[in-house]
Amino acid sequence: MTFPSALASYGWDTHWAAAFAPYAEQGLVPGRVIRVDRGQCDVVTADGTVRADTSLVTPRDPMRVICTGDWAAVDPEGSDPRLVRDYLPRRTAFLRNTSTRRSEGQVLAANVDHAIIAVSLAVELDLGRIERFLALAWESGAQPLVVLTKADLVPDPVTLGHLVSDVETTAPGVQVLAVSAATREGIEVLGAVVAGGTSVLLGVSGAGKSTLANALLGQDVMEVQAIRDVDGKGRHTTTTRNLLALPGGGVLIDTPGLRGVGLWDAESGVGQVFSEIEELADACRFHDCGHEAEPDCAVLAALADGTLPERRLDSYRKLLRENQRIAAKTDVRLRKELSREWRLKLQAGRASLDAKRGRFR
Repeated sequence: MTFPSALASYGWDTHWAAAFAPYAEQGLVPGRVIRVDRGQCDVVTADGTVRADTSLVTPRDPMRVICTGDWAAVDPEGSDPRLVRDYLPRRTAFLRNTSTRRSEGQVLAANVDHAIIAVSLAVELDLGRIERFLALAWESGAQPLVVLTKADLVPDPVTLGHLVSDVETTAPGVQVLAVSAATREGIEVLGAVVAGGTSVLLGVSGAGKSTLANALLGQDVMEVQAIRDVDGKGRHTTTTRNLLALPGGGVLIDTPGLRGVGLWDAESGVGQVFSEIEELADACRFHDCGHEAEPDCAVLAALADGTLPERRLDSYRKLLRENQRIAAKTDVRLRKELSREWRLKLQAGRASLDAKRGRFR
């Protein structure tokens, strides 16, 4: 099929063209989803942006619901109604666990190359939350990037350097960039990083995502509202996920502030965030060491000599336990194994307590 150059700025390439070939034979046209809203979506095609109905691609599985960043196969011009017939297999997908009791996964953005984690310097750094975002970012297949926004609120360069260093320690293998939309500090560097590909902008409400998006876009496209002085939180200025073309190249997906960042099948992502602990674990005597009280545990040894901060190990354990619980809800075999493990631990605890009290079963 011919290469629609009008879509090149949105990430269209020979790979997508080859994947779309069967749909082209059916007379469908390619387009990238730039917004999804109540069963409808905006799709940018070679002939412009069109509104299309997504009812044919709305399965019960929330992981299969079309989302911002997908490449879609759309009815040609003149069709009424105009429908999205299918979407191409995703290269990457940013997933999180929903807050529902059913523990379902939710796709926040598709076909993302860079995951920009926005963290405000107007409030105290929450390193645990950064680690959580990083785990999801690594698991998605995208390259994470931590952006410390509102750097102008930390005028002392030494203090700012310490904050950047703290986050770099928390995010091994990840670039950490301090930026200020007010002074333009770091904006050009960030623009150069995201120029090649698709980036998704993530963070809690009040992290300065919309202001950062406006700075990258070079115009006030995203609405920005005042931030409360008490806790640095703002209202949700972005209510949908929007894909926007950047003037310097690449595209940006802006997302609403995330109140909850639940893990979803992110074991390998957690491992990458805590790569130093994973490396230490390779030196433990037992390959299945739990790093609790086992002999010759390299992780506990590093904890004892101070080379591994206790906060890092606690966060690692917390995220692994959470991910295991989520996995158990969807995996019957794993759920049974965890139940058996907890029963054995309970029995061992009771036996130990009875022994201390002088009672024997």
